[in-house]
Formats: sequence, C-alpha cells, structure tokens
Amino acid sequence: MSRFGVFVVGPAGSGKSTFCSALISHLKNAKRSCLYVNLDPAAEDFDFEPDVDIKNLISLDDAMEEMQLGPNGAMMACFEFLMENLDWLEAELDGTTEEFITIFDCPGQIELYSHVPILPNLTKHLSMQMGYSLCAAYLIESTFVVDKAKFFAGTLSAMSAMIMLSIPHLNILSKMDLVKQQVSKRELKRFLDPDPTMIATDIHAQTNPKFHKLNEAVVNLIEDFSMVSFLQLEAQNEDSVQGILSYIDDCLGWSEVQEPQLKDNPDADWQEAE
Repeated sequence: MSRFGVFVVGPAGSGKSTFCSALISHLKNAKRSCLYVNLDPAAEDFDFEPDVDIKNLISLDDAMEEMQLGPNGAMMACFEFLMENLDWLEAELDGTTEEFITIFDCPGQIELYSHVPILPNLTKHLSMQMGYSLCAAYLIESTFVVDKAKFFAGTLSAMSAMIMLSIPHLNILSKMDLVKQQVSKRELKRFLDPDPTMIATDIHAQTNPKFHKLNEAVVNLIEDFSMVSFLQLEAQNEDSVQGILSYIDDCLGWSEVQEPQLKDNPDADWQEAE
C-alpha cells in the first residue's frame, strides 16, 4: 500500500505553519483527506489541531528542563528521542491510506537536516519501512529578494536541504504579497530561477573586496549544481495554494494510484452537471 507525505521545511519565520494551514484548508474544501503531523516540539498555537503531535511524546520545555539544555540543544535531543521511539510514530500513523496526504510540519532549526542527518534518516524510515512516497517543500521568505546576499544564503540552504533529504523537492518563495510592490516581474524572474551573476555584479559592489573570491565560489557552486528554482506562494490566495498543491501531487505521483470512482458506486459523491 502506498502512502503519501510532504515535509514542510525551511528556516524559522518562513511561513511553514501558515502554509500548512492554508494547504489543509484547501484540501478540506476540495474533499480530500489529509493528516496533519506537528514535528515541532516547541509549537503551541495551531489553526488546525494536529492529528499527530510530537509534544505527546516529548516537548522542548521538558527536554530543556530535564537535560539542562538550551533551545537548540533541546531541539536536537527531542528529535534524537523521536528517532529512538519510531514505534510511537508508526502507531500514530497506522491506518493512513493512499487517499491521505500527510503533512509534516517541521521546526525551523535547519541543523536537523543540514548539519546532522536526523530528518534524512526519518524520511528514509518513512519511505523504506512505512511505504511513504515523500516530497519536501522548502520555504524561504520572499522578502529575501530585497537583500540579495540573504537570498543567496537561502538558496544555498535550500540546495543543502535538497542534497541531504534526497527526496523530490520543491523550493517556495513564501509571503509573495509582501514584495509585489517592491520588485518588478522582470526582476523577480532572476530570483525564481536564481541568476548567480547577481552575486558577481550587484553583491560585489556592496561587499568588501576580500569577500569577492568567496562570492565567486558561491556562484560556481550554484551554477555547477543548477538545482534550485522557486515557486511563488501567497498563502491567502486559493489559486496560489492550488498551484503549489499541483506540484506536490506531481512529485508524489498521488493521482496515479487513486482509484477512479464509478457512477454506479453508491458510496461515490457525484454531482450532476448543470
């Protein structure tokens, strides 16, 4: 049996939980089944109550108190504890069928997949042991395009996540409504398919010459891999959310395993065409 899931990842403040809420709302309106899994042991406020919540296993506050750790160390400890207790997650996800899309809302500590292979090991377990077809949706704030150096730092982070997670991957510029009036459509195209020459020209002019060789190394790295491009997201816009969902469905191959409903099926919910 195939199961489907999307890992929503990205740095803190990039709009991951907002995107998850918009995606869940859209799926519910479309009469599609979804499961919401909160993997952030520090999260407290939700638009939709999680169906599975890591805080029922361990919370950040508990880890900080019991292990005398700071927030980042406690976050790592929480995920190490999760990896030692994957039978809990298996039990929580038991019964999920191919009709569901499971949305994994991840914390903003990118160390979990850039420095240590915790999330990569988790995705590997879900794929190989639990039959999940997975993809990742990596979000960075669209406001990064106003600061080109910050944007390329986000691009490198996205590329690192793509390499580490090793699953189908979408990169998303979130909160597009915040920059619509600041960046022209022509200029925006240079960010959607990142143009490394911006580093060699625009950023060179803004940085100390001693950093120019580093800038050129970044250009070469991005050009050599040629992996990162971005989709645009406005979480409050239904068409924008549907566009992202279509890409997710394609990455997962979701539609390929859905059984067509026959008109003589009494359980099917049919609406006569007007």
